[in-house]
Amino acid sequence: MNDKASILIVDDEEVVRRSHLRSLADSGCYTEAAEDGNKAIRVMEQHPFDLVLLDLRMPDLDGMDVLKTIKNRWPECEVVVITGYPTIETAKEAVRLGAQNYIAKPLGPDDLVKAANEAMTHKRWALRSVSNLTH
Repeated sequence: MNDKASILIVDDEEVVRRSHLRSLADSGCYTEAAEDGNKAIRVMEQHPFDLVLLDLRMPDLDGMDVLKTIKNRWPECEVVVITGYPTIETAKEAVRLGAQNYIAKPLGPDDLVKAANEAMTHKRWALRSVSNLTH
């Protein structure tokens, strides 16, 4: 993974945030965690991240609202939705709103790193395509 990449982990469960941070520790990326959707938006306002790993079910501002806000305000940010309550409806909605991937929990460390790598590869290709179009 690109060591300049920055990843924000958004989940209301501390054990999940810590697990994801540990899984990404050797990736060479900058990682940070937020315990809810409102904090995630505040953190993004301070430092827009390349990738957000986003839980859907959270108190206050839920994951779909966070996804909408991120894609509206920071469209170049990739978002991977990770949920313990997967449904076809929420998967379709997440992709329609711009999520790069939709993954069901539980998620092993290798799966998390693979999803992050795929999202960052997608971002690099998207940026390269835009760059080629403008030159």
